[in-house]
Amino acid sequence: MTYETFSLDIDSDGIALVTIDLPGQSMNVWNEALITDFKAFVEELISNDDIKGAVITSGKKSGFLAGADLNMLGASEANSMAEAFESAWELNGMLRRMETGGHTAKELLKGTAHAKPVACALNGLALGGGLELALACHYRICADNPKIQLGVPEVQVGLLPGGGGTQRLPRLAGLQGAGMMIMMGQPTNPQAAKAQNIIDEIVPADEVVAKAKEWVKANPKASAPWDKKGWKFPGGAGSMDPRAVPLYLGSSAMALKQSKGNYEAVKAILSCLYEGSMLPMDTALKVESKYFTKLLSGPQAKNMIRTLFINKQAAEKGAARPKDVPPTDIQTVGVLGAGLMGSGITHVTAKGGMNVIVLDRNMEEAQKAIDYSQKIVDKGVKRGKMTQEKADAFMARITPTDNYDDLKDVDLIIEAVFERPDVKADVIKKTEAVIGKDVVFASNTSTLPITGLAKNSERPDQFIGMHFFSPVEKMPLLEIIPGEGTGDKALAVAFDYNTRIRKTPIVVKDVRGFYTNRVFPPYANEAALMVTEGVSMALIENAAISMGMPIGPLAVVDETTLQLGYDVMQSTKQELGDDYKPTGLEDFFELMVKKIDRRGRRFGGGFYDYDETGKKKGLWKGMTDHYPLAEEQPDVEDVKQRLMFIQLIATAQCFDEEVITDPQSADLGAIFGWGFAPWTGGPMSHIDTMGVENFVRIADNLAQKYGERFKPPMSFREKADAGESFYKAA
Repeated sequence: MTYETFSLDIDSDGIALVTIDLPGQSMNVWNEALITDFKAFVEELISNDDIKGAVITSGKKSGFLAGADLNMLGASEANSMAEAFESAWELNGMLRRMETGGHTAKELLKGTAHAKPVACALNGLALGGGLELALACHYRICADNPKIQLGVPEVQVGLLPGGGGTQRLPRLAGLQGAGMMIMMGQPTNPQAAKAQNIIDEIVPADEVVAKAKEWVKANPKASAPWDKKGWKFPGGAGSMDPRAVPLYLGSSAMALKQSKGNYEAVKAILSCLYEGSMLPMDTALKVESKYFTKLLSGPQAKNMIRTLFINKQAAEKGAARPKDVPPTDIQTVGVLGAGLMGSGITHVTAKGGMNVIVLDRNMEEAQKAIDYSQKIVDKGVKRGKMTQEKADAFMARITPTDNYDDLKDVDLIIEAVFERPDVKADVIKKTEAVIGKDVVFASNTSTLPITGLAKNSERPDQFIGMHFFSPVEKMPLLEIIPGEGTGDKALAVAFDYNTRIRKTPIVVKDVRGFYTNRVFPPYANEAALMVTEGVSMALIENAAISMGMPIGPLAVVDETTLQLGYDVMQSTKQELGDDYKPTGLEDFFELMVKKIDRRGRRFGGGFYDYDETGKKKGLWKGMTDHYPLAEEQPDVEDVKQRLMFIQLIATAQCFDEEVITDPQSADLGAIFGWGFAPWTGGPMSHIDTMGVENFVRIADNLAQKYGERFKPPMSFREKADAGESFYKAA
């Protein structure tokens, strides 16, 4: 029999070598075609007497198998929960049938039957369903390569391992080790996996298949450990062992600390571990599929899969790139400015394999970009993540200069000088005097409109905005901002550059603050307003973190500085004149910045106190001298709702004004730009999940209680009245 997704070669010893190699795919994944083929192979393995055993490996250089095709899972729809369960059980049941050789557990335990031996030759990464396939084999041999990743990361998209991972891993590694691995979703390496009994042997990469065949030949009758008489759960009796009680108490506490109770998958994983460890394997696997079905059928996993995988991948592959513009081969980039942002842009550009000419007003300033990257690569060498040879090659790609003539042969310019129109205008004119006529000029600005800056250019059609986030080498989002006169070529080049630096790009409208800087300030301001109302700063910070934000809003403001908030407020006042609408924080910023010098961490103190090294010491107790604590503090859920909805309203306003034109970009920008709670799938997903009508109702209640800033846009009211959702419309 021939298969589309893998080759099958049976040698003279009757050992079938299954080499998985999905056509047209860069990585092997469990998609419908592979599941169909593999199901047929399992039946052939069981029924064909000429096949004595099997070895499973990969034909891809990219790895063994990266898990389930999330595009398939994200699009899955079922008419009933029973149908959804049968779909979820398909992979689980198939792997169990391979493991048992089609026999019952009773027959295996009695020793009256055995399965044909199946070994796995892991020649690359095995994640999710890829590792679960390996776990369902009777023996696992892995290539000796510390960079190989072995893990079950499903929790990161709101799911649990649905191919036996929550049952086989704890039966091999013990409840504690397996539980942490599954709940954290972090991969491990071959050496650590062997120490945990997850794999059996590590051999040189060119020997994995031969060694696996040797094992199959030497073990004609196979059974999984749990299908043998006398087998015991590692460490005792699983969840029934009194020693497991501290584990569950500790695991629940750790899981709550990490997930803040927001991730349904973490709770389901704990249930799988607890229930499954007290049950025979066949029943335990059914329990796993039950919880997997429940998660996959719910909105949280669907939202997370859609935003964090499907839409993220589409954006990174250039879904918004003009299709009729040929790609630009960017070899050398000119970066103007070697400050914090310019140095970060220089670093990620060199990391993307491009040469960088970084220019500043003198060589001493330009050298700062060299020092910035040198510090990062030195740390990489020290930690063993980079060889000295690669570090030297990396640094050789960066050339500092104070001479504009050195930019004459660049393929792209990225400007990152001071946020002053006159300074930017000067460098635009000086740069365009020397660069080629077809070179795109990109400005990294967080507030200044691109159309206004492009007026200083002789080629406005080749002028575009690229808004990076600090620190550039760590922050994953890139806002691409076409001005009114920006042409398709400039937009295409921005995407071509982004492909090299591997950010998640979104295209946003050319307005003051663009998208992320239109949404985050209202959130930060709401937290500061609560402080002025006498709400405990600890309550505000803990409510935000409990909501799923990475850190509290007051801590973020300290990082970005209250000085910046004050400066933005002053420039907005100047720009809008009589149209300026007070935020209610004017006196607060005047006090903190001008009167008592609490301007943020960089200046020694803000909402928090810091030691001389800048390390956080705790919330500033002196705040109550200026804004006394209210006698009656609000409920934490009220604070969470207020902090959540101010972000949802600001996002809705941006969507209404077409600052962002599709819900997927709004969600990506929120999660990867300012750390909006990932469990929601993003603000637009969250609005859809709660229902637009419900969103409008709650927003109106908040507006009555706290002010007009919570009023939803009219277009959202119309959507609510029509009973529509944004993703369905998109």
